[in-house]
Formats: sequence, C-alpha cells, structure tokens
Amino acid sequence: MAKRFDVKRLSPEERIELAEELWDSLVEEDIVLTPEQLEELERRRARLERDGPRGRPWRDVLGEIEKRGA
Repeated sequence: MAKRFDVKRLSPEERIELAEELWDSLVEEDIVLTPEQLEELERRRARLERDGPRGRPWRDVLGEIEKRGA
C-alpha cells in the first residue's frame, strides 16, 4: 500500500492553496449534481432571471458596521 501524504504537515495557507488548486483543476463535466441539486440550481437561476441580482457589495455592508462602531 502506498504511503499517504499527510496534509497536516502543510501550513493552513498551504492547505488553502492546495484546496483552491484542486477545485480549479475540475471542469464542469467532473461535477455531478444530484437531482435535488439540479432542481435547486434551476430554482435559483429562475429567481435570478425574474428578480435580478440580490445582495449588496461587502464594502457597503462593512461600511455600515464600522459606522455603528462594531
């Protein structure tokens, strides 16, 4: 049996970078969604088309928090 690489030997920053590299290496065809996930994705796409984008830029939210003194 091949010896496994111990990821805990990496720093947290190195582990995050590795996770990002692994994620970025995937292509759309690699990701298989369940029927429930596909249904949710379609529901969210339909809401986006109907209502437009929701949410606010994080800088705006952070600015409000800073104004409150939090």
